[in-house]
Amino acid sequence: MNKIVLVTGGSGGLGGALARGFAGQGSPVVIAARRLEKLQELADAMAHEGAQVLAISCDVTDREQVRSLGAEIAKRLGAVQILINNAGIARAVSFSDMADQQWDDTLETNLTGAYNCCKVFLPGMLQAKWGRIINIGSTTAKVGYSHVTAYTASKHGLIGLTRSLALETARQGITVNTICPGYVDDERTHKNARAMAEKTGKGVEEILKMFAASAPQNRLIEPQEIASLALLIASEKLSGMTGQAINVDGGAVMV
Repeated sequence: MNKIVLVTGGSGGLGGALARGFAGQGSPVVIAARRLEKLQELADAMAHEGAQVLAISCDVTDREQVRSLGAEIAKRLGAVQILINNAGIARAVSFSDMADQQWDDTLETNLTGAYNCCKVFLPGMLQAKWGRIINIGSTTAKVGYSHVTAYTASKHGLIGLTRSLALETARQGITVNTICPGYVDDERTHKNARAMAEKTGKGVEEILKMFAASAPQNRLIEPQEIASLALLIASEKLSGMTGQAINVDGGAVMV
C-alpha cells in the first residue's frame, strides 16, 4: 500500500492492531496518543518487527497539538494520506449520576477530536486528490445503550460527521467511512467489565460472557478483525464506498 497512515488512540489494543495491519502492508505509520511512554513501547516493538513507525504524543482535543502533530508528520514523512480516528473514551454511568465534565470530556475526545484531525489532515488529501478517512465508531452509533449516554451521543455524532464529509469530498478522490465495532476483546472492554463487576458483585469473567452473549455469534470481536476491514476500506478495491457505517459486531446490531 505504501501510504502514510496516522492512527490516533494508537497506544491501545485496537490502535496497535490498526497500526500493525497497515505497517504489514508496507505503509509508514504514525501512532499518536496522550501517553508517549506507552506509544513508544509499541513503536519500538513494531520497529523490531521491521515496521516504519513514528510515535508522537498528541491530545486530539487540543487543536494546537493536532496542528503541531500535522506539522511534525509533514516534516518527517510527508502528508498523511490515511487518517484513522480511533482515539476515544468510554465510561459507564447512569445519566443521573453522570458529571457534566464526563459529558464534556467524552464529546471532546470522541467527536471533536475527530473533527480536529479532519480539519488538519483533510487539506493535504484534497491537494493530492486522494485520501481515506476511517472513523472508529461503535454499535452505539446505531442504537441506544443504557448507562453510556455521552458515549452513545458522541458516536451517533461521528456518523453524522462521516456522512456530511463524505458528501463534500465524494468527487475529490477521498472516501470517508466509519467502522462500528461491538464489544472488542481489548483493554477498554476488560476495564469496563471490571468496573461493572465492582458495582454488581458479579465476576469479571461473568460480565465478559454477558458482553459476548449480546451478539448472536456469542463472542467478543478481535482487534485484528477491525484492522482487516480498515485495510480493505483504505484500498483501491473499495474506492466506491463512502459515507458508510459498517458493523463488526458478531451480528449484534443489524442496522
